[in-house]
Amino acid sequence: MRGLILGIITLAYPVLIYFGLGHFEPKWLALLLVTMALTRALLTSERIWLIAAAGAALLAAASFMSNQILPLKLYPVLVNAVLCAAFALTLAYPPSAIERLARLREPDLPASGVRYTRRVTQVWCGFFIFNGCAAFITAFWSDAAWALYNGLIAYILMGTLFLGEWIVRQRVRAAYD
Repeated sequence: MRGLILGIITLAYPVLIYFGLGHFEPKWLALLLVTMALTRALLTSERIWLIAAAGAALLAAASFMSNQILPLKLYPVLVNAVLCAAFALTLAYPPSAIERLARLREPDLPASGVRYTRRVTQVWCGFFIFNGCAAFITAFWSDAAWALYNGLIAYILMGTLFLGEWIVRQRVRAAYD
């Protein structure tokens, strides 16, 4: 249950920060980020998420000490960097991230499936790079533009990638069947 709540807060983070700015100084909003970071650190044993939690805590500390919003707006950049690193590491040390997910449903994944899932993992790495760069750029725009991109548009793009990959996967599977 804590993980679900953390996931919802993480997804809603840009919106919470945007609306919170109307009521609180950035240094107090930093407490939301440090709470998320500490909760994530306590809920996971995976090193990559511990590193992300440490990065989030550093951003929160920077925001708290400077009372500036920019460090809080850089959190989506950190998340994309961590996800990209996690996926990229599985390309260097197989099985790939998407292959691991595919094997949950299809344990006897054929060689063609392994190649396909590797390619999809590479596509996700590219997405995380693009999205992280967009999150970085929007951090220097208005708070509203940042919240719109990181709290809505990025999720629409992610959903579009999920849907597009699912459609391609159905066609690839049909070709092999």
